[in-house]
Amino acid sequence: MTDLNLTVLIADDESLIRELMSHILSGLGCSVRCAEDGVTALARIGEARPDVLLSDLNMPGMSGFELLSEVRCNFPEIYAIATSGSFSGSEVPEGVVADAFYEKATRLNLLFQILERAVRWKQHPSRRLSVAAAYSMVPVRIKASGAAKTANYS
Repeated sequence: MTDLNLTVLIADDESLIRELMSHILSGLGCSVRCAEDGVTALARIGEARPDVLLSDLNMPGMSGFELLSEVRCNFPEIYAIATSGSFSGSEVPEGVVADAFYEKATRLNLLFQILERAVRWKQHPSRRLSVAAAYSMVPVRIKASGAAKTANYS
């Protein structure tokens, strides 16, 4: 695998997970920053937009569910990856607004595949902005119900 050359923001309340993921992603050629919660992650995004957000879903304060919704609405250029140990599989859980899902502490090769998709996503800005534009047209009440999901590009 070649260097991914992505900037990644990891949002997770578990320091060990942040450190481990930061080490792994740095080894893949990513520039990595970390945040311990959703509020801090939004502040980091305001300082410098990452290519990828890897967000835990269950965090105190602003949850990953809320963070990912904010990012999708306000920063559509960011490739959003939800992660959790509470959900299984590789599909984005219903009600989660993300481009991909990575089950925590499972197959790293799946995470590598997701990041390779993020590289392709980064190379096609018109596609990602059209997805965000389509999402922004969904009525707020539908978004709140969790019925609206963004596409999971392969």
